[in-house]
Amino acid sequence: MNLTKDLVAASATPIILGVLTAGEDYGYSILRRITEASAGRIEWSEGMLYPLLHRLEHQGLITARWGEATLGRRRKYYSITPQGTAELNGQALQWRAVVDTLEGLFPPPIPRTVEA
Repeated sequence: MNLTKDLVAASATPIILGVLTAGEDYGYSILRRITEASAGRIEWSEGMLYPLLHRLEHQGLITARWGEATLGRRRKYYSITPQGTAELNGQALQWRAVVDTLEGLFPPPIPRTVEA
């Protein structure tokens, strides 16, 4: 699914921080987990992910370290910081308010009928 640029920008930080609450992870795995959590409706590119990770690291919301991957390759692993956890908690409250408001404003979906 192609989300609008504004929605991607607004949701990117809590999505990354949410992924990292499960523990340390690396770029490709983060992308895969986002795709899986969204049932394939949200797919990010590496070109979108890595600048975001660098920004979150600069803000002190995540940390990064180099580690060894299979076959002697190096991989950068990211972890959420206590400051990142506090930020995620605040953003989660804000997102809940937005979702609750949208659910209150949108009519219920019209059931699809199966045509014979």
